[in-house]
Parts: sequence; structure tokens; C-alpha cells
Amino acid sequence: MNLSSPTSLLPELPSEAQVLIVRLRSIGDVVLTTPALAALHEWRPDLRLSVLVEPACAPVLEGNPAVSEVILSGEFLSTVRQLRKRRFSIAFNQHAGPRSAILTRFSGAPVRVCWANRQFSALYNVLVPEPVPMEGESAQMHTVEHRLRQFYWAGLPAGPIPPAFVYPRPTAIASVEQQLAERGIEPGMPYAVLRPGGRYFTMRWSVEHFGAIARWLREAHGIATVVDMSRGDREVIAAVRYHLGRVSAVFQSFDLRELIALIAGARLFVGNDSGPTHIAAALGRPSVVVFGSSSSVHWRPWRTEHRVAQNYFPCNPCRGDRCYEFDQPRCILSVTVDQVREACEALLAGRETAGSAGATVQIEN
Repeated sequence: MNLSSPTSLLPELPSEAQVLIVRLRSIGDVVLTTPALAALHEWRPDLRLSVLVEPACAPVLEGNPAVSEVILSGEFLSTVRQLRKRRFSIAFNQHAGPRSAILTRFSGAPVRVCWANRQFSALYNVLVPEPVPMEGESAQMHTVEHRLRQFYWAGLPAGPIPPAFVYPRPTAIASVEQQLAERGIEPGMPYAVLRPGGRYFTMRWSVEHFGAIARWLREAHGIATVVDMSRGDREVIAAVRYHLGRVSAVFQSFDLRELIALIAGARLFVGNDSGPTHIAAALGRPSVVVFGSSSSVHWRPWRTEHRVAQNYFPCNPCRGDRCYEFDQPRCILSVTVDQVREACEALLAGRETAGSAGATVQIEN
């Protein structure tokens, strides 16, 4: 392989060549890697694409026709042994953290691709420069477009980018239908999935507001609401049970396969910027996403019918672990029930075209 001509790397791979893609976590990030997998598979279906992920994220890739094998990242030496016996021709590190860098280096792949100026860059022999915008272009791009840059650099022809995909499993669908029926939501009844959790408090819309949306969906549209909470949502579970427990079916029991099945059957998804939001987009569910500190340009739903509810402040986006400008995160707190209700109404009425991002309001200090 000619490392001095990186655009020849993928085209010159022999048939049935083994390709490693490293994307350890998180759920949303793994979902947003699937368009690149689909593009590679559509171009060269002869290549065998293996994806290294952490076990918690593996269900995102189950049933994906572009993926030949999902390899679970576990104990370090055991994982290295698994990787080396595959004899990969090339490895792409889409994660770029320390563990993924070391695993990529010891994978045995003679060609190792990652972004330039990342941790442990000496462990790679193909470094992809960050894109420099042309005059008049925005420096911002969606995460899906950014991920594909590695593969374009290695020779994947640029073209229309596929949607993200996840595939509900039949056993999970049956399990979810049974659990919903036990809460009075029979098969065929319309329901919306609400997702009030989020990584940081700057990314979590008011639980009380979610309660108002649940009541409105039931009273104005006859749509039941199902609230999904994960183990990481301990900070808000009490508020969720208080504000939503009387108007929604609240679950903490769904595993990831069941969550995928749950969202697949929903009439509408309403949530904060989080992994389940990207699952909803990958399932083609109309989605209303409330953004606070994170970037709706980078993380909006990819190629599905959606609306963004966000008020822009000059300090947005930020890291989100704390509010850097105010005594409280005005970005997420300023989003009103009316904004989200209007976004839901538009999707339920079918007034939005696929991929619509909705309006973002700019607020000056």
C-alpha cells in the first residue's frame, strides 16, 4: 500500500479485505457511524467491515447488513488477540481516545488512519487533516459528514450520504409490546416517546415542561406517552415520576434492544440531545429535539423529519459540564413549552419536509 497516496488505500484493497473501524462508544456516536459504514458497503460490498465497540453499544449494530462482524472491546490483551487474528488490512479510528489509539496500534493493521492533531498521533501512519472551509463556507458540519472525511481521505468516492440505520430485533419488539400492553398501550395505539434525560444539566430541558407536553399530546391528539429513563438519569428520576408518572408510562427497565424497538413503534419522539435522539433519527421517527449547551449543527438528527427547539446565546455551544457565562444555563431554560408544542404540532400535521431543522432563535446578552 502506498501511504504517500492515501486516496489509493481503499480502492487498492483486494476483494474480501478485512477493514477495522474503531468506535468504542457512546450510543449516539455509534449510530452516527452507520452512514459511513453504509457508504463503504454500497461502494465495495466485497470488503469485510468489522466494528470494535464497547458491549453496551453493540445492539446498535445488530442486523446491520454493512457490518460483517461486531467485535466487543473487553480486557485489553484479550481484545488485542481478537483483533490480530483477523489480519486487518487497514484500521480507521473514529474514536480517537487513548484506549482506542493503543488498540488501533496493536490491531496488527499495517495502515492505521486517524485525525491529525489527536492524542498519540505517532501511533498512526495516515493522518487526516481537519477540513479547512473554502471562502464563504461554514466551518461547521454535521458529525456524520466529519466522520466520512476519514474514508474520503482514504479513497472512498464522495457522493450522497446515506441515512443512519438501526434495526429492531423481533424478540425485543415482542417484549416491548407486552410491557406496553401491561400499561394500557395496546398494539396499534399511537404513542410518543419522551426522553427527559441527558448527559449534563445544561442539556436537560425542564421535566415539568415534558409533563406539559405529555398532557397536551394526550388531550389534543389522543397520543399516549412513554418515558424512557436510563440508569444514568438518577438526578431527574424523582422529578420524572412526580411530573410525568400520572400522565405517562415511565420505564427504567428497557435495555438498548428494547429501547430501539420502543422508538421504532413511536408516532413521535421528543427529547433532549442524547443517544436515543439519534436512534429515533436512524429509525426514521419524526423527532423534536431540545438543544441547550450542545451544537445543533453538529448533533441534529441526521436525514429524518425533525424540528430543533433551541434559543441561541453567543456562548453556545460549550462543553456543557457547567454554565460558563451565567448563574444558570439560560440556553436550555429559555426553551418554552410553546416552542416545543409548535414543533410537535408541525410534525404531527405533516407540515415539515424531511430533514428540516426548524427555527433557532438568537438571543443576545
